[in-house]
Amino acid sequence: MTDTTLPAPVSAALRVPPAAPAEAAAFFLSRLTFQADVSDVHSSLESGAPGFVLVDSRSAASWAQGRVPGAVHLPTADIPGRAGVLLDPAVPVITYCWGPACDGATRAALALARLGYRVKEMIGGMEYWAREGFPVETDAGTARRPADPLTAPVAAVSCGC
Repeated sequence: MTDTTLPAPVSAALRVPPAAPAEAAAFFLSRLTFQADVSDVHSSLESGAPGFVLVDSRSAASWAQGRVPGAVHLPTADIPGRAGVLLDPAVPVITYCWGPACDGATRAALALARLGYRVKEMIGGMEYWAREGFPVETDAGTARRPADPLTAPVAAVSCGC
C-alpha cells in the first residue's frame, strides 16, 4: 500500500523559509544600524539633544516645498564639495529624501560614508514625516497635517513599538 497523503502546502510567505535565528539577528541589527524611522528621528529632535544632524538631500525646489524643521539642506550632488563646510565629522548624520519610493537618501548616505561620516538613513523620508503629522517647515512658516491613521496611531504619542 502506498501513502497517498500530499505534503501540506507551504504558504506563500514561507516559500523561502525564515533565516536561522543568529542570521536573522545579524540582519535586523544591521537594518537598525543603517536606518532610523521618522518617529524615532522626530522624538530625538524634540528632545533637544538628538546627537545627530539631519540632512535633507533633495533639490532646492523640494526643500522650498517643505522640509523637516532644523534639517540642513545638502543636495546629494553638493555633498563632495560642501559636506566639510556644513557638517562636523564627529557628529553622526541622518539623511532623508522624498520617501520610500526614492533612493536619494541612500545615495546621500553613501556619499557621506565615503567621505568618512557615520551615517544613517531616515526610512520613510519626507512622505512619512508628513503623513505621521510631524511639523513641516516652509519659508512661510511651519504647519502640521493630521496624522494618516494608516501610518501613525490616532491620538497617541507613539505606536508603542
